Amino acid sequence: MTINYPNGNDYSPNNKQSKKKSTINYGDRGMSLEQEINLSNAYYLNKGIAVIHKKPTPIQIVKVDYPKRSAAVIKEAYFKQASTTDYNGIFKEKYIDFDAKETTNKTSFPLNNFHQHQISHMQQCSKLGGICFSLIKFVKTNELFVLNGTDLFFYWERQYNDGRKSISKQELENSGYKLSYQINPLIPYLDAVDKIIDDNGGK
Repeated sequence: MTINYPNGNDYSPNNKQSKKKSTINYGDRGMSLEQEINLSNAYYLNKGIAVIHKKPTPIQIVKVDYPKRSAAVIKEAYFKQASTTDYNGIFKEKYIDFDAKETTNKTSFPLNNFHQHQISHMQQCSKLGGICFSLIKFVKTNELFVLNGTDLFFYWERQYNDGRKSISKQELENSGYKLSYQINPLIPYLDAVDKIIDDNGGK
């Protein structure tokens, strides 16, 4: 007796159909890195793990039009001050301050993504006991790294001592913490912060 599968293939007890496992990629869903971090922060907040928010950037409104009585359109505005880092908050009784950066480069992260005032801000926070770092995403390869502030400061100063003006991916793999997307939180970057705290002797 011949037994066939619904697709017409012959059935054989010793020749079972193989099922291919599908790979789920939780990243790359059309969201920006900022949106991904905001979702992760919402998870941390709801679970009572950490309180971390994106910093608002104050602006000075110069000109406003009122096309309707119930609506206002800002026509001209300026940033009141240069922005420092993107996020700050509290985790395990420690002050957290970090910046999120993306690059389309596949093999290195250009340091010109940072500005001196951002580095200076993180250095000041670090001196006072804060935990500072950068969350870096390679857009083309969908890879994520957390780079501790002290390592970032080293690479930043290196460029002014006849060094390279970027951080190679290999250097990030050696000195940083590589992350993988997951369901919740989408970007588990506080796992890397835990390791930074451990590396600092719990401080």
